Amino acid sequence: MTKTAKQEEWKKRLGKAYEDNDLVICTEMGTMQDPRNILRVMRRLCKSSGVTAIRFHDIRHTHASILISSGVDIVKVSARLGHANPKITLEIYAHLLPNIQDNVAETFENELNKHQ
Repeated sequence: MTKTAKQEEWKKRLGKAYEDNDLVICTEMGTMQDPRNILRVMRRLCKSSGVTAIRFHDIRHTHASILISSGVDIVKVSARLGHANPKITLEIYAHLLPNIQDNVAETFENELNKHQ
């Protein structure tokens, strides 16, 4: 996971006192944020931005849906989501895959034509 510039700044400032737990969202000490604080900030951001408030977990689903709909390999999406295996990801997001089938025959034909 790539650290943000802010996290790197905290790490440099605190030195050995910083706990690098490889978290996406952490405190200035590198420790896990209280989930209630994250939700409060998210609700405040949604309200001030005028966007519909959604559950934090919905962001995860949106992220996965965009990747799958964009043609990212399901194995890569599964690993990114931390699923034990791609079967879990397929069971949850299979409804997004029929659109991918639309151009499979065309892709196959194009590849055959390249090698003739």
